[in-house]
Amino acid sequence: MGIRVLIVDDHAMMREGLVVILSRDRDIEIVGQADSGLEAVRLCLELEPDVVIMDVVMGEINGIEATRRILARQPDVRIVGLSSHKDSRYLAEMLRAGALAYVLKEEAYGELRKAIDHVCKGETYLCPAVVPIAGDMIREAAVPRSSVYELLGSREREVLQLVAEGLSGPQIAERLNISPSTVETHRRNIMRKLDIHNVVELTRYAIREGLTRVDT
Repeated sequence: MGIRVLIVDDHAMMREGLVVILSRDRDIEIVGQADSGLEAVRLCLELEPDVVIMDVVMGEINGIEATRRILARQPDVRIVGLSSHKDSRYLAEMLRAGALAYVLKEEAYGELRKAIDHVCKGETYLCPAVVPIAGDMIREAAVPRSSVYELLGSREREVLQLVAEGLSGPQIAERLNISPSTVETHRRNIMRKLDIHNVVELTRYAIREGLTRVDT
């Protein structure tokens, strides 16, 4: 039986390109595609892939959050982080979330097969371009610092990401199927926990922590 792979990326051209490349390998079966973190979590439960190729920065919930949720329910799934960001913060948070590999999109076509082989053995894999930043990650880890994943609950992280993406309170309420008053309560709690006092600062914080796109 082939390695069952789910591809998650919010750019259709990237997803389709990966499908074409990986489908050429007889040992790989592409079982599905997702264009958001929420859809990835849902499809993982439905399709039970062996490996998920996970875009790190996406709308709704990002790949870091999706990785945490998937592995909380399906700890045997192997996650390969896929990113355009050569940044130790993204790398560190993906590995903390439970991903075993991290590959840059610019190297994806040449490196993903290697990453899949390694994670299927339970081994970690970093594409060559991010190996140098692993040293930065180790040095940063030596400095005590509370990340957004330690300070906020999962629902608060969802609300923070959507606020940073420019959604209004009612829009967030509709997206998350909660009341506007609950959204406002989460927003107040987020600001209190982070000691942040306006939406501009919240947006900057979300970008800095890798919760949302830099170009949002």
